Amino acid sequence: MNQQGKILGVLSSAQVLSGVGITGSFVAGSLLVFEISKSEALAGLAQTSAVLGAAAMALPLAHLTQRGGRRLALSVGFGLGAIGAFCAIVGGSQRSLFLMFIGTFLVGAASASAYQARFAAIDLATSESRSKNLSLVVWASTVGAVTGPNLMEPSGNIAEQLGLPRLVGPYLIAATSLALATMVIHIFLKPDPYLTANISSDGVTQRKHESTKAALQYIRTYPRALFSIATIATGHLVMVSIMVMTPVHMAHVNVHLSIIGVVISMHVLGMYAFSPLVGYLTDRIGHIPVMQIGAVLLICAALISGTASAMDAKRLGLGLFLLGLGWSCTLIAGSTYLSESVDIEMQPASQGVSDLVMNLMAAFGGAISGVVIATLSYGWLCLLAGAPLTALIIWSLRSKVRN
Repeated sequence: MNQQGKILGVLSSAQVLSGVGITGSFVAGSLLVFEISKSEALAGLAQTSAVLGAAAMALPLAHLTQRGGRRLALSVGFGLGAIGAFCAIVGGSQRSLFLMFIGTFLVGAASASAYQARFAAIDLATSESRSKNLSLVVWASTVGAVTGPNLMEPSGNIAEQLGLPRLVGPYLIAATSLALATMVIHIFLKPDPYLTANISSDGVTQRKHESTKAALQYIRTYPRALFSIATIATGHLVMVSIMVMTPVHMAHVNVHLSIIGVVISMHVLGMYAFSPLVGYLTDRIGHIPVMQIGAVLLICAALISGTASAMDAKRLGLGLFLLGLGWSCTLIAGSTYLSESVDIEMQPASQGVSDLVMNLMAAFGGAISGVVIATLSYGWLCLLAGAPLTALIIWSLRSKVRN
């Protein structure tokens, strides 16, 4: 196996392991907080805490990458997630909301590592294969995203056998899988892709430690980099806003949970299953066209979902599938375009800024979508989602973005 192939294998393995722990614990976190507090408002804060954890770790992980490489940064992020899962186990067992929120916040830090792993996939990739390599690491997330929630029942049985609350079970899985992901990265991600990419032909390391402030100033003066981050953030904002409110929309008319689960599964399928195809198309036809396709798909998803009745699971399933596929296009094409738009010493800082903005948009989207659906309707939420996407398409036609 060549060096780049080994790197992709290690990163994909870590993505599978981390995905199993992160997705399963996200589902259980809200339920466990509600069981302790009997408050729906506090239960919602569990998901918010996880998203904020991912946002808070984006820049520190970027700085760690600059100083010690991808191996250091990713293993620290996954390791913090394992510690967070342990905090949640103790918090759930002792009925401590403080420890629960600390736990969900730190598990969110692990998802920040999972996001930054996609950039590690392209540190040593050629210009002809960057999008493909990044998409393969994103695709590996499919296994964890599908497997994690389905382990709630067996992990609950394990927790009961250990004398723990059933909902602590997914955090037992998370602590184990994130610890394994940490070891996989720490032991096998050698040579470090970022450090290797910064070694010149005479063997001298060429690295500069650029600050976040410098990266922000740099991004503002480079339209391609700014547009890439805006695309990633907008796609994530629209995806999260519609996705989190669709189950609520369906539950208003008492749609069975199993049907809601199928609709969400269609969404996950759209997000991850076709990412290698998205990566291939990005390498073949270019970043801008794929980002435009992603924005159009997201608009179609909003129109289809927003005009569907709460009982129409087939139409909502199609809408959420397109929502996931559009997100995949904006994430993969936007991430590779960002990496190609900045100098190599700026890449970690700019990638950290990108993930910070993306996760802040997720937190904002999750919060504002609830307000919109409460004051207006689910249809209005989907309609309003089209505004930033339309602006993004118009922006993409400007020559500065393409040069």
